[in-house]
Amino acid sequence: MILRRECLNIIRVRTLTMDVATIRNFALANAIKYGGKANPGAIVGVLIANDPSVKDQLKHLSKEIAQAVKDVNALTPEAQLAELQKSAPELLAPRPKEEKRHELPPLPDAIKGNVVTRIAPEPSKYMHLGHAVVALVNYLEAKRFDGKVVLRFDETNPDKSTEEYLASMRDDLAWHGVTPDTVVFASDLMHQYYDAAERLIKQKDAYVCFCAQEVMRDLRFKGISCSCKDASVEENLADWAKMKDGSHAEGKCVLRFVGDMQNPNGTLRDPVIMRIVHAPHFRHGTTYKAWPMYDFATPIAETHSHVTHLLRSAEFEQRIELQDLLRHKLDLPPITAIQFGRINVMGATTQGREIRELVQSGSYLGWDDPRLVTLKTLRRRGILPQALQELVYGLGFDKGQVNLDYSIVAAINRKLIDDETDRLFFLANPVPITISDAPAQKVELHKHPDHPERGQRILTTTDIFLLSADDVDRVDTNGLYRLMECLNFRKDGTKYVFDSTDLETYKKDGKGIMHWLPHQGNVSATVMMPDATLITGVVEPAVKELKPGQRVQFERFGFCVLDRIENDTYHFWFTHK
Repeated sequence: MILRRECLNIIRVRTLTMDVATIRNFALANAIKYGGKANPGAIVGVLIANDPSVKDQLKHLSKEIAQAVKDVNALTPEAQLAELQKSAPELLAPRPKEEKRHELPPLPDAIKGNVVTRIAPEPSKYMHLGHAVVALVNYLEAKRFDGKVVLRFDETNPDKSTEEYLASMRDDLAWHGVTPDTVVFASDLMHQYYDAAERLIKQKDAYVCFCAQEVMRDLRFKGISCSCKDASVEENLADWAKMKDGSHAEGKCVLRFVGDMQNPNGTLRDPVIMRIVHAPHFRHGTTYKAWPMYDFATPIAETHSHVTHLLRSAEFEQRIELQDLLRHKLDLPPITAIQFGRINVMGATTQGREIRELVQSGSYLGWDDPRLVTLKTLRRRGILPQALQELVYGLGFDKGQVNLDYSIVAAINRKLIDDETDRLFFLANPVPITISDAPAQKVELHKHPDHPERGQRILTTTDIFLLSADDVDRVDTNGLYRLMECLNFRKDGTKYVFDSTDLETYKKDGKGIMHWLPHQGNVSATVMMPDATLITGVVEPAVKELKPGQRVQFERFGFCVLDRIENDTYHFWFTHK
């Protein structure tokens, strides 16, 4: 399942006669909404949304739509508003806000006040978008039923788990709104794992295996038991003791659970449940030499924390059968497990091992490299934690794979920040041009077009302006161009010539509106882009009001967040368009 929900912001009319007057009314409404300029494509979308049969008439209606847009765009905004107030005032009425549908997975066997879920990250990497979704599902479901959520750090792999990753996970979870009721560490239950392992050996449900890894893998694939399975309980207990005290070398043997070597579910074919690791653990040093595998530790740890509901993605579905069998053999209480579609994060590397190699080799800047979707990266790029919660509420949670990418998060985030984010002019690769006879002006620009009460920015002009190199390249000698909120100009041969200042003149036959900056008084800036390239340019002086961590929308460029200020240069990270 790919989450791509687009909402049409339209007003439905009870009856619609598809005549010229109706088309003109929709063109007027679109122009009023978007600063006096209607868009033919938007008009087509609105017409189809109101009457799907319009699709069959588009060939005949295209001329009427184009003419309506041209006529409407020639009017002043005041004239557009006055006409629509007379002809179709209902199109000016605000659309009632639809109530949000907050959808979470169904939770069977849930009793209000008695639900306990768990979040169980392994601190061997930094958390990414997929981890955040699973954590939020467990957290939000617990709160929905007035229950509790346990944060359990599964740090029973001494080779990979570190204090650095653990601290990062704590920070990331707190940032995106997950506040656990209890925090536990899987490694604090080592004696319980040892007792359970010994019990299984005595029940003849576990044995010590000395087979080489390749041999074990081959026999499991073929469904054949090895001769190690024939050892007596006493022999197994003796070798188990040597595993625990470090007498056996790392890799010499493992403890395996007696499952079913013919079972089509490969996880049940005598899986390894304990292995030897002599590397020091970041919390326990070298106290323990035998460490549990995930499927063995999980049911014991969840029983210890009184977890009632297990919510996780479907890649663990085959493992639940093994864990349930271990619960049965150890007389542990059952648990309600809900599997939803696997969270597949598209367009970014998410495997901890791969990221670790990229970071260590210097190919990536770090675990917050802009090409990643770690929570560190999302946070640094300016994604709000509320955007992740809205993402979770919109996923649906069926059995199908959920494909997520950054554009989905960006679309949600954009709706959250657009109204709150002020605007500035930023020019990448600025080029100076002189516009002959351009009048000196003090140009007043709103910090936000919809909120004049927030104040204004003032830019003082001469006849020399800065434009982006891309805009300079697209100016030709056959058109009128406008510097946003400032003036209109033409190109005469190799020279740029002032034409006028009013918007109405431009609207008649203008070819493009450009953002700009005065020649002097600007501030140096850089923008770190999603592909880790760095764009250099200048930004208007009002940028000095920003502090690191604050966001801004650079007109016609995108939303950015101020990362830091160094040597009078303002360094931003690109958030999204």
